[in-house]
Amino acid sequence: MPKVLISDALSDAAVQIFRDRGIEVDFQPKLGKDKEALAAIIDQYDGLAIRSATKATEKLIEQASNLKVIGRAGIGVDNVDIPAASKRGIIVMNTPFGNSITTAEHAIAMMFAVARQIPEASASTHAGKWEKSKFMGVELTGKTLGVIGAGNIGSIVIDRARGLKMKVVAYDPFLSEDRATELGVEKVELDALLGRADFLTMHVPLTDQTRNVLSRENIAKLKPGVRIVNCARGGLVDEVALAEALKEGRVAGAAFDVFAEEPATESPLFGLPNVVVTPHLGAATSEAQENVALQVAEQMSDYLLTGAVTNAINMPSISAEEAKIMGPWINLAGHLGNFTGQMTPEPIKAINILYDGEAAELNLAALNAAVVAGIMRKANPDVNMVSAPVMAKEKGIQISTTRQDQSGTYEGYVKVTIVTEDRERSVAGTVFSDGKPRFIQIKGINVDAEIGRHMLYTTNSDKPGVIGTLGVTLGENGVNIANFTLGRNTKEGQAIALLYVDDEVPQPVQQKLRDTGLFQQVTTLVFDVDEG
Repeated sequence: MPKVLISDALSDAAVQIFRDRGIEVDFQPKLGKDKEALAAIIDQYDGLAIRSATKATEKLIEQASNLKVIGRAGIGVDNVDIPAASKRGIIVMNTPFGNSITTAEHAIAMMFAVARQIPEASASTHAGKWEKSKFMGVELTGKTLGVIGAGNIGSIVIDRARGLKMKVVAYDPFLSEDRATELGVEKVELDALLGRADFLTMHVPLTDQTRNVLSRENIAKLKPGVRIVNCARGGLVDEVALAEALKEGRVAGAAFDVFAEEPATESPLFGLPNVVVTPHLGAATSEAQENVALQVAEQMSDYLLTGAVTNAINMPSISAEEAKIMGPWINLAGHLGNFTGQMTPEPIKAINILYDGEAAELNLAALNAAVVAGIMRKANPDVNMVSAPVMAKEKGIQISTTRQDQSGTYEGYVKVTIVTEDRERSVAGTVFSDGKPRFIQIKGINVDAEIGRHMLYTTNSDKPGVIGTLGVTLGENGVNIANFTLGRNTKEGQAIALLYVDDEVPQPVQQKLRDTGLFQQVTTLVFDVDEG
């Protein structure tokens, strides 16, 4: 039974989801704030469910020897060391859609608040003043809203803004013209947006590309009198430069829910009369908190029980339905990678993967990860589909993928070719109707080989007596053959044999085969196959 630790506050309904799915749950909502206590017990769990209080640092992840998945109830994963998790093969999930509406609504609310100076007017009225003429605002109708980031939350903001009769321009490198037309926005470059926006709102994650997207230089390009809203991430704006622009009147107002340093007890923006600030309330509604908690519980349960991957930061998503269909193909991809990895002692420069027929219609990102994991398993037995691509990138291995329509007798197959400094080596396989993977080609030679836990691979010149020598030598030394597959490229040309044996062939027996002078190569292979 998988075991999950919840170290931050999650709803009772989320806890119950784990229990109803048959997962053991340890609910300790205050543990996330005690780093040492959390590190002392983290190795007991398969899953860790968190909000923002728990910091899944590299140090903590090093202690998590059994951890398979970290689930963040919310969109931000700033509190998780994703590279460290990836190297350890731990999937990191978030819930990007559970608080989308709530965050978008907060951005619209902040826009109204700064446009009409609502917080200042409220404080003045509470103080017994009646300063009606002091709080002159501006309308949103007819104004141009510049949206940086037109993804999930940004698109909701765009929809609400168009409902308010605002003109909307958007900057997003990933926004297609068709999607822009669907949203009813004008797609523009960043400089054009800065010069046109009366209101500007940001809805992008904090990355190396987005950090300080509103730098001092870009703030200088803003249309005079603009009002800026940031309910996305601290660090997107140079707060010092913005404070200067606000004081000088070049920027008419700002509304910030997020800050470069949080919890924010001080900021250059604090205390300015034309600035509205809130303490990271974008997702702070009862509906959103419940939604993300339920989502993360469902996602983690699905992964731990069925292998389905949803909203993962560091691995391709695989739905529960895909997991059923793709399971045998992922298994095959791993075996193909494992075969080439075990056969190649020298450094690998490139991995080329060909998908044919029905295999080309599957989730190739997941299959690629399985191939690479199989190849890397020789160097690191603990590698998996999460950590393998990271290892390949660190080693400078280039990975390429090709799709093609059905081209042969099989409805679909996968072919893996690895490239080293001196040679290329390839192996292909398919999945039969019974769901079992088979090797169908090795080094360009057609075969039909069942895959077993222990296998023996030999190469030789095609001549009489080789098969007999193989069988006799193995039989005389107590090695039982479960399946024997042969292939050759031409008569009297290159031939191969792939034997599925009950137990690993001992080194002395391998040497006896080599000593016959008939074999150019004798190699034992081990595959992760359940033979029960």
